[in-house]
Amino acid sequence: ATGSRVGVLTQNATNMGLSVIISFIYGWEMTLLILSIAPVLALTGMIETAAMTGFANKDKQELKRAGKIATEAVENIRTIVSLTREKAFEQMYEETLQIQHRSTLKKAQIFGSCYAFSHAFVYFAYAAGFRFGAYLIQAGRMTPEGMFIVFTAIAYGAMAIGETFVLAPEYSRATSGAAHLFALLERKPTIDSYSQEGKKTDECEGNIEFREVSFFYPCRPDVLILRGLSLSIEQGKTVAFVGSSGCGKSTSVQLLQRFYDPVKGQVLFDGVDAKELNVQWLRSQIAIVSQEPVLFNCSIAENIAYGDNSRVVPLDEIKEVANAANIHSFIEGLPEKYNTQVGLKGTQLSGGQKQRLAIARALLRKPKILLLDEATSALDNESEKVVQHALDKASKGRTCLVVTHRLSTIQNADLIVVLHNGKIKEQGTHQELLRNQDVYFKLVNAQSVQ
Repeated sequence: ATGSRVGVLTQNATNMGLSVIISFIYGWEMTLLILSIAPVLALTGMIETAAMTGFANKDKQELKRAGKIATEAVENIRTIVSLTREKAFEQMYEETLQIQHRSTLKKAQIFGSCYAFSHAFVYFAYAAGFRFGAYLIQAGRMTPEGMFIVFTAIAYGAMAIGETFVLAPEYSRATSGAAHLFALLERKPTIDSYSQEGKKTDECEGNIEFREVSFFYPCRPDVLILRGLSLSIEQGKTVAFVGSSGCGKSTSVQLLQRFYDPVKGQVLFDGVDAKELNVQWLRSQIAIVSQEPVLFNCSIAENIAYGDNSRVVPLDEIKEVANAANIHSFIEGLPEKYNTQVGLKGTQLSGGQKQRLAIARALLRKPKILLLDEATSALDNESEKVVQHALDKASKGRTCLVVTHRLSTIQNADLIVVLHNGKIKEQGTHQELLRNQDVYFKLVNAQSVQ
């Protein structure tokens, strides 16, 4: 489609050029008169193109908003129905489209006005040209044949101009879309996942250190999440982060995966700053099990195999990690076993089953560092016990960082760190913190009462 339009524009430009040349040869005076209207037509075309470009940008934003509302409604249809908010979402969607509809009406008015004016002006030019041509013929400065040749040539040129202006709306939409696309393509991320730069050590031991780390999210620079966090985690140890919501527990996990870099301070792996390490290599040494495990719309075996994309994973190895995650016996009981489709976002499985699949996927990576971010918080007591047993097995021999608010799951951790306002309030083992009778002691008592 783009190539055909380029061909049309090239053809029209050639037609206009040749028309002007022929017209000047057969009657330069009459040609000058008719061409005097060209600036007016050009101005009309510029106004139309500018208006269409502005409307194209606005339409794109409104259609994007409408698309978000529609997507949100479809993805959360059960919640919307349970809240009886169908009409509300329908109204929001309609209001967004009404804005775009009004914009379309304005666009049609501008396009119609410019179209009518430019075509009317062409006929006025014809009338003036015929009158002036008759005068030139009477004066003997032009022949009738020359006058008709000039008119024919100018007519073809005008048709070429008109055909070019018809493409103005498409040009404006293409310009708007291309500008947005090129802005995305040219944007250079601070943390480039595809970069081959950075160190790749022979072996990651799993030592972690937060050294005077301060951090705020780019969208909220006025809210400091971490304030000078300093902590060393030795390889093979299990460390738990606890504290109230917003104290920086999950933020620490994101810094370890290098989704963000600290505003101040350093995050070190085996004594090397994370910024000096290759991003892909670093992430390949880490596995995470989150509160909401993400499963893809494919088979159980494929979901587990996504844990290691560097090779073709044999089924025996998939079964081995599934067994370690306490999910193998359940899978074997299914009619299609490991070929069972999990559905969109794993809708065919329960929360505990999805979580154990996520653990199996994490184990397949053979990670040196295992991150557990509220891995059992959304489960019932029975599912939690099964998943927790799988997590305990998975964390053996690895550096394990646990983020949780269920304190019963971290009593055996080598170190428990209590965060408050982005700082370490206290740290120690379960028994040591109970003897201190400070923040952790109060949290344990509060959960015991509940």
